Amino acid sequence: MEATGKTAFVRAQPLIAVRNVRASSTWYRQLLGLDALPDHPHRDTYDRMQRGDELILQLHAWDKEDHPNLINPDAAPPGHGVLLWFEVSDFDKVVERARALHAQVIVEPHINPNPDHREMWLRDPDGYVVVIASPDGEIS
Repeated sequence: MEATGKTAFVRAQPLIAVRNVRASSTWYRQLLGLDALPDHPHRDTYDRMQRGDELILQLHAWDKEDHPNLINPDAAPPGHGVLLWFEVSDFDKVVERARALHAQVIVEPHINPNPDHREMWLRDPDGYVVVIASPDGEIS
């Protein structure tokens, strides 16, 4: 516990650079069944993927606002060495939504025996690898 009386925590808040924030926002919201937030004037440059108050993913346009490492989208493959991994409680519904989006499937739904859960590996519209996984131990 910290001196303020609040429990310390760490929460990942990944941000990826994308070519079209609005299109990527729509794709992730549909895939993951996330909340639609009110439109804002900055939406072509930046958007937040949320469920309630929980931040899931941030999207930022390439080559905007002079942010370090968010420049030159053709300098390297998108997300080389990074997997966007989402644990979902409604795995079958997310698989259905991925198919409805015509997402490029890298690995069809399968059982990963180590965490004892189901996974599906996809590519998002920018080429990032997205893994959808059911909760660990779900198969037992």
